[in-house]
Parts: sequence; structure tokens; C-alpha cells
Amino acid sequence: MKFFGNHRVCLWLLRSASLVFFNFVVFQGLAQVVNTATMDTLTATVIGHLGIGGYVDTYYNYSVNKTPNNTDPFFVTNSQLNETNINLAYIDVRYKSSNMRARLVPGFGTYVNANYANERGSLKNIVEGNVGVRLSARRNIWFDVGVFGSPYTNESAISKDHLMYTRSLSAQNAPYYLSGARLTVPVNKQITATLFLLNGWQVIQDNNSGKSIGTQLEVRPNTRMLFNWDVYVGDERSAIHPEYRTRYFSDVYWIFQASKKFDATSCIYVGIQNRAGQNDATWATANFIGRYHFSDVLSLSGRVEYFTDQQGVFVHTQSGGLGFETYTTGLCLNYSPNPKALLRVEARQFISPGAVYLDSNLKPIQTNTELIASLTAWF
Repeated sequence: MKFFGNHRVCLWLLRSASLVFFNFVVFQGLAQVVNTATMDTLTATVIGHLGIGGYVDTYYNYSVNKTPNNTDPFFVTNSQLNETNINLAYIDVRYKSSNMRARLVPGFGTYVNANYANERGSLKNIVEGNVGVRLSARRNIWFDVGVFGSPYTNESAISKDHLMYTRSLSAQNAPYYLSGARLTVPVNKQITATLFLLNGWQVIQDNNSGKSIGTQLEVRPNTRMLFNWDVYVGDERSAIHPEYRTRYFSDVYWIFQASKKFDATSCIYVGIQNRAGQNDATWATANFIGRYHFSDVLSLSGRVEYFTDQQGVFVHTQSGGLGFETYTTGLCLNYSPNPKALLRVEARQFISPGAVYLDSNLKPIQTNTELIASLTAWF
């Protein structure tokens, strides 16, 4: 879409989204809701100041289309096709006292293999690893350093927290993890602000000498709703992309618990990549996901989304082209046989204006269909 290729339009969209966001939330009432974009939702067995937990996410992903290496090129989660595998398994060890906290989460699985491929040595297996101190005895202000989960988009690497099993394309093309320093300040009982000083866009070891800045503003207007606004600005030049310069990114997402029967979430974002000697490249997305609960153990989720990356900042088509644009729809049946286990079956359809997918004969086509089954447990 040429609309997203216009730099001024993208900047206007970012400013407009932020104004709508602030105008809506600033007059709302007191609230406390959970932000499932983070990795802090896993329960743990606590002994004194120490907590320990675990998580295992298994899957089988069947694709009607084919790929040369049996790997989905558009995803780092549940990316291996036509085989049973482990998406993510980890042990979560935490320590917390009144003024100090630490967390270590070593992880394994195809998600780690795909998403941490550029990290070196043992850094490939750090899902989280950080230590923090409380800076104020009266206020809940924390300063953390290390590797931590990303606030960008409304989906994390932890599938159990999300309405659908598979992640949206929005999450696939934004950071799942960050490394650097994080300052978290509660503005009031409704609003929490976070400032990040980062090594870069989803890297543990920096690609260049520059640092990046990130911000997060989380607002809980009432007990059923959460709004989140994030910004990222940083120099992204690297050996792979020496032409890249400053990257600008902003997202707004909404999490809504309407009742015991229905919940929903939605995310929009725009990213702009400056490139030396070339026009700026943009990528953007919008999605909506809803879930209806038939009972305490059975529910049905549905998603619609649009994603565009016409200049190939992140996505190249399977046929080798740059311009990627697609719509997706999907349904996911969720069954919880145990409070700490989730069995899911999902069907997902991809439809693109261009021939960006490959059929069973490796010929470019406009559609793709995937069927995914998952069994996930945590403790």
C-alpha cells in the first residue's frame, strides 16, 4: 500500500494515535488489569524469597503450502512445519525482596533457535536474565539491568497468555526481547511509565556503537481494560544492513475483558526505517482478536489482521521479492483439561494481493493455509 510508504503520513498516524490514546484514557477511573505482553504472568512455587516455575509449549504445524527447508519463513514461533516439536521450554527462577529482585530464564526450542539465531554462544539460550533494585522506599520505582521481555505489541513468546495459539504478524516483526537498562515508575494508581536504554532492536550483543531509547506507557482505566503505548528510536546500522540508520517505531494496543464470556485485544503500529541513500522504508499492521468462552474449560478464538512490509525491512517473499503484504484470518479452539494445561487446535488462512507464498510445487501463489495443534503446560 502506497499509503504506508509516505513518511509524512506515517508520522501523522503516530501523532494521531498518541493523541487519541491520551484523550481517551486520561479521564477514566481507577483500574488494575494484567498486561499479557509481558512474561510476568507465569505462576511460581515460592519458598521464602525464591520462586521457581516451568513452561513447556509443544506443537505440530501442518502447512498446505511447501517450503524448501520445511520451515515457515515468516515466523519464529511454531516455525517448523509438518513435524512435532517444542516451541519453547524453560525454567523460571526468581528472587525478590523488598528492595532487590533477580530473574533467570534459560530457554530451549524452535522459537529460541529461530529468534536468537544471531546471538553468540550461550546468549542464545537467555529468554530473560536480569537484576533490579528498588530506588525508593516509599514508591515502587525499580531499576533493572539485563535481558528482559519486550513491551512491544500485545503478544509475548508465552502462548498460554494469548487468545490464539499462533502469534500475530505484528509480534513476529517487533522485538520479543530487549537488553539494556529499564527504569519503571508508577505515575499514579492508573498509569505506569517505563524508560529503556537499549543495545538495539532485539539484540543482546550490540550491532553498533550507538544505543537506543524505548518508552512504555501502560494505562489501566478500569478493571476490565488496559491501554499500552510504546515508542522505540535507535540506530540500526549493522554488518548485514550497513545502509540502515535511525529506526522509529510506535505501537498502541488494547486488552479488554468484557465479561466471563468474552475478551478481546487489538494492536496497531507503524515503523519507519531511515536508509542511507534510499527512501525511508515503512512497515505497519492492525489486528483484532476475540475469544468467546462456552464454559470454564472450552473457548473459541478468532483473529483478523493486516500486515504490510513493502520495502522488505523484515520480510522477504518466498519467491525472493521484497514487497510483502497480507491479510490473515483464523479460528482457534481452546480446551483446558487442567488449570495448568492448555490443548489448542488452530486453522489459519493467509491471503495476499501478490504471489508471496509457494504452493506444493514451489510456485508463487497468493494464499497459504496452516493447521496447528498445541499442548502446553506450566508449573
